[in-house]
Amino acid sequence: MSVTVELDAQYRQLREECGVLVRERSVIAVTGPDGAEYLQGQVTNDVEALEVGEGQYAALLDRKGHMQTDLRVLRTAAEEIQLDLEPEPLAQALRHLTMYSVGRDVVVAEATEERALLSLIGPRAVGVAGTAPLPEFANQRTSIAGIPVLAAGTRGGIDLFSAAAERERLRAALTAAGAVEVSAEAVEIIRVEAGIPRFGAEMDAATMPAEAAIVEDAVSFTKGCYIGQETVARLHYKGRPNRRLRGLRLSAAAAAGAPLRLGDKEVGTLGGAVVSPALGPIGLAIVRREAQPGEQLFVGEDGVTAEVVALPFG
Repeated sequence: MSVTVELDAQYRQLREECGVLVRERSVIAVTGPDGAEYLQGQVTNDVEALEVGEGQYAALLDRKGHMQTDLRVLRTAAEEIQLDLEPEPLAQALRHLTMYSVGRDVVVAEATEERALLSLIGPRAVGVAGTAPLPEFANQRTSIAGIPVLAAGTRGGIDLFSAAAERERLRAALTAAGAVEVSAEAVEIIRVEAGIPRFGAEMDAATMPAEAAIVEDAVSFTKGCYIGQETVARLHYKGRPNRRLRGLRLSAAAAAGAPLRLGDKEVGTLGGAVVSPALGPIGLAIVRREAQPGEQLFVGEDGVTAEVVALPFG
């Protein structure tokens, strides 16, 4: 089976049935009676508003409002909050959260090696897991085939955290229940189609939340102060970002990292780029304000062009 045919089959599985992917995500455990209060002053969303079993999307910023990482915040117990994030920004996030925790009754510790994450994606995800349907970020402790797991709702299905030692047994149980193993490349197609930015692809340490179009999901404007708040609030209420996350309809497949030009001016860098079975070659990028929907950009030096489109892809 060719790579293209195999990807198409995996894509159909994700869209019509259920695929399972072992995720490469880093995990930080924040424990102690001051955990929620501490994170309230560090991240962009309202952690103290979370009840046990609830969660949210948030960002960790520097003092100038640039992102150190985005992360998922899950309140798993009264004195335990689990954060998960891309591996690339883990070291910086740990340094930040550890440094500012001095003097508080809170422990910040990496838990990546202890916990495995398997994502079930597709309309049959909940049925395969055998759990109750969970709204995005809602979480509960349960078991699958006798294996203790923390289940968390996602936009496209359900995520399952288990002890690292149980990863293969959990994967076997899920495939036995009807999930089909899929590749990260197939899941990337789903992400790009949905217009969801990822740290390390479209977002990096030079990105502000408004530029990545994550403010609505990741930022609370009613909570107390947090690091980087002043810049985020000023941009939200008094200005507009000079750059913005956009979709790109590509004339041909292109490589992530390729420069994007509007005429002779470089306006951004291509982030995630895929060949979608439904939409053809598409990509995501944070581009300068002048690259408005309808504009045509040049991609790299190989003659590929891109039409800028508003997200989500129509």
